[in-house]
Amino acid sequence: MLRAVREWTGRSRPLLVTLSGPQGMGKTELARLIARVLRDEYPDGILSVDLDDFRMGGAADPGDVLAQLLESFDVEPAFVSAQFKARCSQYWSKTADVRLILIVDNARYASEIVPLLPASGKSLVIVTSHSPLRDLEDGAALGVPVPPLEEWAATELLELVVRDPRLAADPESVRALVRLCEGMPAALHVAGGWMREHRLRPLSRLVPQLRNAWEEKGVPGVERFWDTVYEGLSPTAARLYRLLPHHPAATFTLDSATTLLGRGPEECEGALEELDRTGLLDLSELLSSADGRMRLPGPLRAHALRRSRQDAREGEVEESLGRLLRWLVRQFQRADRFAAGPRLLVGDAFTALAEAPDVALEDPKATADPLEAAARADRASAWLYGHRHVLFASLRLAHERGMDAEVVALSEPVWTYALDHPHQSDVIGALRLAVTSAVRDGGRPAWLVRTRCQLARQLWEAGAVDEAQDQLDHAEAALGGLGDSERDRKLAASLVEFRGMLDGARGEWGSAAAGFARSHRMHLAIPNPYGAMLQTYRLGEARAKLGELEAAHELLAEAHELAVAQGRERMSRRTGFALAGVLARMGRTDRARPLYEESLRAARRRRSGFDQARVHDALAGLAQTEGRGAEAAEHRAAAHDIRRHNGLDA
Repeated sequence: MLRAVREWTGRSRPLLVTLSGPQGMGKTELARLIARVLRDEYPDGILSVDLDDFRMGGAADPGDVLAQLLESFDVEPAFVSAQFKARCSQYWSKTADVRLILIVDNARYASEIVPLLPASGKSLVIVTSHSPLRDLEDGAALGVPVPPLEEWAATELLELVVRDPRLAADPESVRALVRLCEGMPAALHVAGGWMREHRLRPLSRLVPQLRNAWEEKGVPGVERFWDTVYEGLSPTAARLYRLLPHHPAATFTLDSATTLLGRGPEECEGALEELDRTGLLDLSELLSSADGRMRLPGPLRAHALRRSRQDAREGEVEESLGRLLRWLVRQFQRADRFAAGPRLLVGDAFTALAEAPDVALEDPKATADPLEAAARADRASAWLYGHRHVLFASLRLAHERGMDAEVVALSEPVWTYALDHPHQSDVIGALRLAVTSAVRDGGRPAWLVRTRCQLARQLWEAGAVDEAQDQLDHAEAALGGLGDSERDRKLAASLVEFRGMLDGARGEWGSAAAGFARSHRMHLAIPNPYGAMLQTYRLGEARAKLGELEAAHELLAEAHELAVAQGRERMSRRTGFALAGVLARMGRTDRARPLYEESLRAARRRRSGFDQARVHDALAGLAQTEGRGAEAAEHRAAAHDIRRHNGLDA
C-alpha cells in the first residue's frame, strides 16, 4: 500500500485510498498509521474528520464538514462562505497548492466524500467505511478491503498489546486465543486486557475454560469474548460501560462520564481505569487529547449498547441521562455566559450537581484585568466550539425525551455559537427543535417569542425570508401571554427589533427605521439602557442606508458615546466603525480617520482578520478620496492578503 502511495503519478487529482471492512478491524488506526509513516512526505500537515460527528438523522452535511476543514486552515468563521458552492470554491482555493493528508472516518456515501477532496493532486485522502463505496470506484486510485488479521499477524498484535511471558511459554494456547478473537484487532486488544486481569492463571487452563463457557452459552461471534470480559468487571465499571453508549454524541470527557455514572470523580476514575486495563476502553486517547475527549470504539460501543439493553436495571439509563443532560445544560449555559457576557435569557437556570463538578471555566467578570477577562472569554468560546457536537446531540436527545426546559435552555448557547460560526445547517435544525419544544410545552409565552425570534434570524440569513416572517408573526401572536415584568417587556421590544432587522434584510429601510425607533421607545420605558443604546445604533444605520446622513451621524455619535460609557467593548467597536463610515460619506475625513484607525487597532488586538480587512477597505477609500494613492494601495493590498489567506479571491 505504501509503495502504491509513493508511486502515485496522477497529479491532476489527489490520491484516494479507501479502507473498507466491518467495525473492529482497525481501519481508523490503520489510516492513522499510514499518515504517521508518510508525515514527512506531506509537509502541510494531517487533517482528520469523523463524519459520524456530523450526522443528523443518518446524513452528514458536507457543508458543515467543509466549514470545520476551512477553520483547520485558519480561515476565520466570519470568512466561511454562506453558500455551499462558494464554500467548495473556498476550500479548493485553500488546498490548491498543498501537500497534506486528509483522513475521513466513517463514510457511508460517495456524496459525502467528493466535496471534501483537496484541489491539489499532491495530497492524499484516506477514507474509512464499513463497506466498499461502489460509486467512488472510478475516482479511487486504491481500494483496500481490511479483512480479519491472519493468525501470525494477530499473534504479533497480541504480543504488542500485552507483552506477557505466558505467550512465549504456551504457543498452542495463544493460537487458540487468537482464533477465538477471529482476527479482529478490537477483540485482540480486549484479549490483552483480559490476560492482564488474570496474570497468575496459566493460559493452558484459562483459554479452554473460556471456550467451554462460550459453547455452553451459545453466544455467536467475537462478542463472546467481550461478554466474558464484561462479566468479570466490578459492578461500578460494568454500570459505566453500559451507560457510555447512551452519551450524546460519540465523544465524552472525564467530567461527563463522572456525571453519567453519578458516583463522584474517584469512583468514575477507578471505573475508567478498570475498563482500560481490561481493553474495553483506551485511555491513551484521553491522555493525548488537548480537550480531554475520548470515545468507545465503534464495535465496543455496539456491544456496550447490547449489554445495556440486556442488563440495565429499570430506570437506570433514564435516570443517568436525565442527570447528564441537566449537567450539560449548566456547562453550556456557563460557557455561553462567559463567552458572550450578560444578555436577555429565557431558559431556566440549571444549578450545580453535588456529584458532578463543573468544567474548569472561569468567569471573566471575576477579574479586574481586562486582558485576563478577554482570555477567559476566549477559552469559554473555544470550549463551546470544541464541544459543539455534544451541544447539538444533547439538544436533540432532550427533545426526544420531552425535556422541553432543557431544549430551550440549550438553544441559547446554540444562538451564541451561531453568531460566531454562521451558516451552519445544524443550527437551523436545532432551533427548529427548540420552537417545537416551546410549542409542545405551551405554558411559557416567553419561550415561544424567544425561540421563534432566534430561528427567524437564522432563516433570513439563509435566504428563507418568507419563513422567517412566518416565525415572527407566530412570535407576535404569543405576546399576549407575556406579563409586565422587565424581562417580558425586553422580549416584546426585542421582537420589534427583529422585525426591523428582517425589513432591513429585505432592503426596506424605511420600515426598519420605524421598527427600531419603536423598539427604542420601549427600551427607554422599561428602562433598559443597553437596549436603548442598541436601538439607537440600529436606527442610525438605517438612516445611513436611507441616505439621511445628518440624522445618521447624530444617532451613531450618541450610540458610540453610550456604548463607551456603558463599558460595552464590542458595541463600542461596532458603533465607532459605523460612525466613521457616515463621517466619510459626509466628507469629514479628518474625523473619520481616527475612528477607523482605532477600529483597526482593536481588530488587531483581537486578531480578527475579518474586521481588519473591512477597516483596510474603508481606509483605502478614505485615502483615495484625500488623494493619497500610495496609501490607498497599501490598504487594498493588506485587505486582499487577508482575504486570500482565508481562501477568498478578492
